Order: sequence, then structure tokens, then C-alpha cells
Amino acid sequence: MKEEIIELSKQVEQEIRPMLENIDNICQKNSQKVLEAFQGCRLQEAHLNSSTGYGIDEPGRNKIEEIYSRIFKAEDSLVRAQFISGTHALAITLSALLRPGDTMLSITGEPYDTLQTVIGIGKEESKSSLKSFDIHYEQIDLIENDFDIMTIQERLKKQDIKLVEIQRSRGYSTRKSLTIEKIEKAIQAIREVNKEVIIMVDNCYGEFVQEKEPIEVGADIAVGSLMKNLGAGIANSGAYIVGKKDLIELCAERLTSPGIGKEIGPSLNQNPLFIKGLFFAPSVVASSVKTAVFASRMLEKLGYQVEPQYDEERADIVQTIHLGTKEELVKFCQGIQMGSPIDSDVIPYPGDMGGYEDQVIMAAGTFTQGSTIELSCDGPIREPYIAYMQGGLTYEYGKLGILKAIEHMKN
Repeated sequence: MKEEIIELSKQVEQEIRPMLENIDNICQKNSQKVLEAFQGCRLQEAHLNSSTGYGIDEPGRNKIEEIYSRIFKAEDSLVRAQFISGTHALAITLSALLRPGDTMLSITGEPYDTLQTVIGIGKEESKSSLKSFDIHYEQIDLIENDFDIMTIQERLKKQDIKLVEIQRSRGYSTRKSLTIEKIEKAIQAIREVNKEVIIMVDNCYGEFVQEKEPIEVGADIAVGSLMKNLGAGIANSGAYIVGKKDLIELCAERLTSPGIGKEIGPSLNQNPLFIKGLFFAPSVVASSVKTAVFASRMLEKLGYQVEPQYDEERADIVQTIHLGTKEELVKFCQGIQMGSPIDSDVIPYPGDMGGYEDQVIMAAGTFTQGSTIELSCDGPIREPYIAYMQGGLTYEYGKLGILKAIEHMKN
């Protein structure tokens, strides 16, 4: 590795030290939250055992869901290996809570690419989209990276919106991710004019980055993937839904079948991984955020536009780097792959992917396929050619991966 890159990294680490200390403080508080939930729910060794077949009323699975409810301060939760991804859990949630003729309203602008297909607003048509079942969609864009409160309140005064969707992370957009504080203000504004509308938060990439979670600030339901923050690179499948008990029951019946709901669902040897993943999640999320802060300052020093900047408050684990050209985007992602522990000799190239309108390049030499809490980087092949980097199981490994990516770009 070139000496000038090493020297720059040492300088950067001195500059970001106050940010790293703040991340450690948040990690400490979230670790205490998790440990107290394990203890308060009386987690026992027996709960590590798993079921097969129907998994009728399985104690270990039920205990995990009790712990999730306690951590998120929710009435109930659904934490299942049967969820394939965050998009799958979001699709289940929306199809469970919305009926033909209902209208959902996104107040964070256009949702993530794969969710657009679920809703039926993307270029890729699906006969199974919400639109195909006569479920309507509207959106209100953000203004200067914050909620358009006045427009939101005016629209909700009509009392004809069934569900409000808030996407905490930026997706493949150029907007900022949304802090819990901003989400709380938006929820308060919604409740001033509409007490009944369901408020759903897409919590992907945001868990444990701050001290509070969406349910604590008034959301009715929140959804996320265990291949992201809360799996900590240990859980190798699954997702969660937390929120009000009646809404969780609807989601459970959509996942399994009406009349059965949460009663069935084998854990298939996932319980130890779910529990360990949750236990390590505050520390791993902290490492991921530290990796993002380091990358932000390094790339900024090298002349690239980054968001967030290294000293900004973080709302999720995602770091964007505006690389300006397709060639630079591809080289950066290839460098991240080279810095990975697995498949480091594989060279990623852009390609077509289901649910995405543009070709996408994805770099992820991960222990679990698709795990974005592990160091990974991806981006759509479209202007302004932004790399969306996230993850890092440890800060040390994350830092090494970033340095490898920079070295590959400079070569």
C-alpha cells in the first residue's frame, strides 16, 4: 500500500477521534438496552433450541420476539427466518395492512428501488404489486432533507389515507437519511390532524445508530432486515416487524395464514444466530458507523464529495461517495471487493438485477450473501455515479477495506 495513503489515514484517525468516542457512547447505551432485555425477559439456555416442521408455539422463537418487543418498546413483534429480506418484510407489512381501495402515502419521497416494484410505481411491472390490487399510492417529497410538514398535514386532513410510510435511510437517492429527532417531529405533526392513520417506518440500516428507535417516538410499526444491523453479520437470514399488537397479528397472518398467525413458524436452527446477532449488534453497528466516518473523511481529503461528512450526525450506516464517472464507481466497488475476506479475487461488474431499473454494481465479499452490515458497496449505473457504502464487522477490517479501495482507484 502506498506510503502517502497510510500517512493520510493516520492523520484522518486523529481528526475523527471525537466522532469515534461519541459512537462508543451510543454503543454503550444500546448495549445496556440489549442486556437488560435479555435479563428482563429471562433468556435461558433452553431458548437456544430450535424447532422444525410447524414450529407450533415454539418457546425459543417466542422468547426472541418478546426480547425484540422490549428493546423496541413495542407491544409485539414478528422475528422470523421465513422473511427473505427487508423488502420481503416490507411487502408483507404493506399487503397485510392495506386493502383494495386504500391509499398509502410516502412522506419521504420516492421509496427504495425494490419497494417501488412492490408498490407498482416502478418501470418494472408486476401483476402482484399493490397497484394491481387497487391499492393507491401518493408521495410527498422532502424539502431540504426534512419533512414538508405543512403539505403533509393538509393532505392528511382529508382523513382518507390508510398508511403513512417513512423511509429512514436514503436508498439510492441523494437525500440525507432521517434522524429519529426529525421522524419524531413528523409523527407529532401527523397526530395533530389524524389520530387513526397507521405510521410505518422502514427502519433498514438505522437500528442502534442512535439511542432511540421509531416506536419510541410514536410510530405504529417498524420493519427491518436481520442481514443488516440487528443480525450483526451472525444471523444469516430473516427480518423483523415490531409495533402494535393488532398490526403485528395482521402481518403474521399474511406471512403464515389467517387464523394461525404467530403460532407456527419453525426456527430451523436460527435461534442461536438471532440471539447472538442481537447481542453483538450494538458493537457491530458502532464499528460500521466508525468505518463510514473514516471513509467519509478519507475520500473527502482526496477531493470527493461525500455525504454525510465525517462530523455530521448519523442516522444510518450508509455512506455515499460521489465518484462522478462510471469508471470511478466501478473501480471503487472493485477495490472494496479486493479488501473483503471472502471472494477477494472476484472482480464485480455492473449487471441487471431484479427489482432495479438501472444496472447495478455490487461488491460484497461477505460471510452471508447479501449481508450489508458486513463491508459492502453498491450503486446504480446512472448519474451522478454514487457509491453507497455500508458495513464493517469491525472498525479495523472496515478501515483496511477502505484503504484497499482507495489504493485500487489510485492505481
